[in-house]
Amino acid sequence: MPDTPATARDIDVLARQLGRPPRGVVAIAARCVCGAPTVVHTAPRLPDGTPFPTQYYLTHPDAVAAISTLEATGTMREMQERLAMDESLASAYRAAHHAYLSDRYALADEPEIHGVSAGGMPDRVKCLHVLAGHALAAGPGVNPLGDEVLELIRDRWRPTRCTCT
Repeated sequence: MPDTPATARDIDVLARQLGRPPRGVVAIAARCVCGAPTVVHTAPRLPDGTPFPTQYYLTHPDAVAAISTLEATGTMREMQERLAMDESLASAYRAAHHAYLSDRYALADEPEIHGVSAGGMPDRVKCLHVLAGHALAAGPGVNPLGDEVLELIRDRWRPTRCTCT
């Protein structure tokens, strides 16, 4: 899915969502149906010089809260176990890792984070927020575990139903 430019309104919304000024905003990678940012596309190096591998940063508070609940209930451990046993899933997850890196390299290849994607890819499941952010930014079918996370939170949050206030 194509990024859209971040407007001044988007930056204000992101600041409210994050509780701090956003850093390194390249564009908005996914939006709520109302137009508010859901995922911000972040530069691989922040303005202060810090390398930043999480290029698709989930910002929507309701999505973040729903995914935090999944993380607290052991979903990452279950996904990690499946990843170790299911070669088809592991292969698709490695492909998601490569897609993530390809998107970053289109911006810049920072030596400190070269080959490092996010969320534990390609071998671990470390952060469901990152995986969902990638799935929302890239669209269905790119990140299998990110797609699964979005399905698991569908009753609490989904990108086709606005819960913004």
